[in-house]
Amino acid sequence: LKRGDMEASLLYQFRNASLIRNGRIEHNDLWVQDGKIIDPQHLFYLKKKGPILADVQIDCKGKLIAPGFIDLQINGAFDVDFTNPCPKGCESPEELGKRIEAGLKKVGTGILAHGVTAYVPTLVTSPATTYKNILPHLKPRPGSKEQGAAILGVHLEGPFINIEKKGAHPPQHIRGNCQTYEEMLEIYGGDLSNVRIITIAPELPGMLPMIKRLVDQKIVVSAGHTMASYDQVMKGIDSGISFITHMFNAMMAFHHRDPGVVGLLGSPPQSALHYGMIVDGIHAHPAAVNMAYNTFPSGFVLTTDAMEAMGLPEGDYHLGSMQVTITDHHAYIKGTETLAGSIANMDQMLRNMLKTCSIVQAIDTATLHPARVLGIENQKGTLNYGSDADFVLLDEELHVHATYIAGRLVWEKTE
Repeated sequence: LKRGDMEASLLYQFRNASLIRNGRIEHNDLWVQDGKIIDPQHLFYLKKKGPILADVQIDCKGKLIAPGFIDLQINGAFDVDFTNPCPKGCESPEELGKRIEAGLKKVGTGILAHGVTAYVPTLVTSPATTYKNILPHLKPRPGSKEQGAAILGVHLEGPFINIEKKGAHPPQHIRGNCQTYEEMLEIYGGDLSNVRIITIAPELPGMLPMIKRLVDQKIVVSAGHTMASYDQVMKGIDSGISFITHMFNAMMAFHHRDPGVVGLLGSPPQSALHYGMIVDGIHAHPAAVNMAYNTFPSGFVLTTDAMEAMGLPEGDYHLGSMQVTITDHHAYIKGTETLAGSIANMDQMLRNMLKTCSIVQAIDTATLHPARVLGIENQKGTLNYGSDADFVLLDEELHVHATYIAGRLVWEKTE
């Protein structure tokens, strides 16, 4: 066996810790082998009731072990913009590929410090050439210390959105309708094999049949940047929509005669609907966060919607082709008061959630719930036996002290 294989086959025991498992905090050890969380009782019977001795014991010093966080919407961070990897231009396809790879590594390793072990890189509305040139480079891949958090596929936010709710999306590239699936596929560069989520406005002409086609290909369809009425979004859900992109933002405001997309909070459909929330204290008032969570807690998903200025000082940045100014912790389209994503990180948002719900409930919004959106809750998002050993060590205030992927330490806080 190679050294790496030998290390992977070792039995690890994470002791002196509390675990978030099955909706509660357990005072127990976490056992890991071959990159998976395992049941120690199974080992007990394999050893014919002999003592279970770990090859490696790790003292967690009273920390809380939670599943690794999953971010379903992140446009970039640390001076990296996934939609626009070469703001000054790339001289060749080879240079573009290198810039994209370097950006993925920079973001992937950077977000480990915030407990994120898996993410979905997000592209905002762009011309067809952008999708064709960039999408092939954004392949799903496992996480590691060298490459950072796992990539679970791509989130395409646009261009099939309502221009009345364009937000920070360039209006010249927004598509107001789509008549055939072939037309949609051509705009996206001809290949959706790396795509996991697509945000669309369901009220646009021709969208309902497109939703069904996308869902048939195991792509999660989300409603966002939309003027959809309540009836229109319900038709979208009947066609296969299962997620809502940043609830409250870039959608029709609630009205008692037509509550629109926001009305789903008060009467969620029987299908497994979830909705994203940017809990940075800017995109939604704390009272709105409380209302959303308390009316529909099982669907609540934390998403950062972070852009390239996350982790950087105030100044001018990019979000796709748009110029963005960061001032007083706000990201605005330059010269306007239009919000352009967030600069908050996932663990910061989790700490904000403690004003709304318990630690266990907050953790679920960044772990189990996003895993359910992607249908991977049997592999990620929990500490259940058989799950991937992606987890974080937290203190009681939810500050990250260590991050593990497949049972291996990939980031640790230095004192």
